[in-house]
Amino acid sequence: MALNSIKQISIREYLGARGIKPQSERGNRAMYLSPFRQENTASFSVNHDENVWYDHGIGEGGSIIDLVARMENCSIGEAIRRLENDVLGGGVSGVNTGALAFSSHRDTPVSARRTEPERPRIEIVSVGDLAHPALMGYLTGRGIDPVAAREYCNEIRYRIGNREFFAIGFRNDAGGWELRNRSFKGSSTPKNITTIRNGSDTVMIFEGFIDFLSYLSLKQNPSPTIDTAVLNSVANLRRAIPFLESHRTIHAFLDNDEAGRNTLDSLRESLPGSEVVDQSPFYRNHKDLNDYWRERITDQTAPKNRVEKDNAADQIKRQFPAQTTSPFDRFRRQFPVRKKGCGRKM
Repeated sequence: MALNSIKQISIREYLGARGIKPQSERGNRAMYLSPFRQENTASFSVNHDENVWYDHGIGEGGSIIDLVARMENCSIGEAIRRLENDVLGGGVSGVNTGALAFSSHRDTPVSARRTEPERPRIEIVSVGDLAHPALMGYLTGRGIDPVAAREYCNEIRYRIGNREFFAIGFRNDAGGWELRNRSFKGSSTPKNITTIRNGSDTVMIFEGFIDFLSYLSLKQNPSPTIDTAVLNSVANLRRAIPFLESHRTIHAFLDNDEAGRNTLDSLRESLPGSEVVDQSPFYRNHKDLNDYWRERITDQTAPKNRVEKDNAADQIKRQFPAQTTSPFDRFRRQFPVRKKGCGRKM
């Protein structure tokens, strides 16, 4: 099936088949809540005439192929295969092929058809030190050490339309910001990874900055001596490869879900010359590192639960007397830390 024909598959119908409906429509454009994250304000735009999408929260867009690759966490080639199967094979991905819409003018390149560029939906107004009680309270509620948060994050004032908001900001290597507060999760353009370089041949990789800050909080020191890469989205893995490939050992702190497992597999396939160490078994019963860390903090503040867990730990020690340290202790001691004051301020 020709590539141009695949690109004609209607984004509207693809989203609709997955229960994703527009929040508003005006002319040939529709606004959706982003399918890539939780949000309260629609930031995902679809141009029905051109059959292209643009996510203002991450500053990325493209064709139906790009959308499938992101939503189903697969390669471009695999997205093409799945879409082709939808049309020729009867809806492998759950799309009703009888409802797919086509337009007669879409063989024209998107860049040639677009007469006006998309304006960034999120506009950064100001960048300051992280101090607002609401933001600090949000981080504390997620178990994040305020010292680590201030070391790597800023307080961002941003504008969406005519309204201004504030959020925790985590800067990426291209100058864009990952934005978080209690009710919003998004990012400003340009979207990219965040790297912290300490001249080490060992690197840690995290999906998002909350997991990175959770690791620093767990270590009780805000400045690791080894290198770090924060993807800010698993879709950014390809952007991280040039940085990661210069490291002999890669410690992957990825989510315990299908996207995390696929990312781990892609890491190993893309970097055969590096040792990729999966660290997720340390928090195997939790969605991610932050989920694990929050539960551990809760246990530390609940004496009854802590006694029960201590008793369980004693039973394990009796069963395995040769084990002198717990997995958690080994986890904490695995990487060296740098004394406070030696980290890089973002």
